[in-house]
Amino acid sequence: ASPACTELEVVMLDWLGQMLGLPDQFLARSGGEGGGVIQGTASEATLVALLGAKSRMMQRVKEQHPEWSETDILGKLVGYCNQQAHSSVERAGLLGGVTLRTLKPDSKRRLRGDTLREAIDEDIRNGLIPFYVVATLGTTSSCAFDALDEIGDVCNEREVWLHVDAAYAGSAFICPEYRHLMKGIEKADSFNFNPHKWMLVNFDCSAMWLKQPRWIVDAFNVDPLYLKHDQQGAAPDYRHWQIPLGRRFRSLKLWFVLRLYGVENLQNYIRKQIGFAHLFERLMTSDERFELFEEVTMGLVCFRLKGSNDINEELLRRINGRGKIHLVPSKIDDVYFLRLAICSRFTDEN
Repeated sequence: ASPACTELEVVMLDWLGQMLGLPDQFLARSGGEGGGVIQGTASEATLVALLGAKSRMMQRVKEQHPEWSETDILGKLVGYCNQQAHSSVERAGLLGGVTLRTLKPDSKRRLRGDTLREAIDEDIRNGLIPFYVVATLGTTSSCAFDALDEIGDVCNEREVWLHVDAAYAGSAFICPEYRHLMKGIEKADSFNFNPHKWMLVNFDCSAMWLKQPRWIVDAFNVDPLYLKHDQQGAAPDYRHWQIPLGRRFRSLKLWFVLRLYGVENLQNYIRKQIGFAHLFERLMTSDERFELFEEVTMGLVCFRLKGSNDINEELLRRINGRGKIHLVPSKIDDVYFLRLAICSRFTDEN
């Protein structure tokens, strides 16, 4: 119904993928299966990937056990994520009707390969079927990065779908110096980040890439006569890559931002904001009343007043009550802390 909309989306997701240094298997320009699509939010992308993984595993298990019913298989499926993963991952499990296990991270809040391997092996021994893993690059609470390389090896060994959620931090990968944090991305089946979070694109615009979109298409494809058209197979039919059938022209706003700023200016914008975060980090460490809760890697600074949770809750009330800036708190291992996120293009040193 809108070939320009489809064509621009294919091109924009390839441009953006190249900016991030994504492997060619994710890009339409490679001539292979892979390609990108713009979802509404990262929550949507997590659910779409889960449904694709579910469809793939159901087909595999049916081939091995034709006597099992779909209900039998569904009851055995299990997915995994870091305890620090966004709540939308747990929600995707609820919406997809499958069990999701949250696994304990290491002391740096990262999910490690060994932890995942032990959980998968234990579940296989108990007759369950591991089918989906979400690795988070830049957790919501503290911007921690799961050990993607290790997790990727485990998923590839066990033939489990690996989805990478880099909703906030993914924008920083347009800067080559931060790409070490996505080491192992070539082992993933799907990757997602939100240009609407930190890349100057208006909400909603969540970029998702898939190595094998056919599993999503197969999971969602219901093709009545009134939706058939003459160009089937000639271009991606994006209605089968997402939950709603209707689509918005989201690629247009991505095109405007990329044309207006250019890659270099977007990189400078990200670097400048991370520089501001490190400036705030220095202010915190030079004041003996405060302590940092987590190492600063991106534009997020996790800090707190030394002392009880109560005084930090009071500090948050006072800061947000003034209406000058807005901070969002979090709590890990019963420690309450404040989160300063640099994300406005109008922020300056003063």
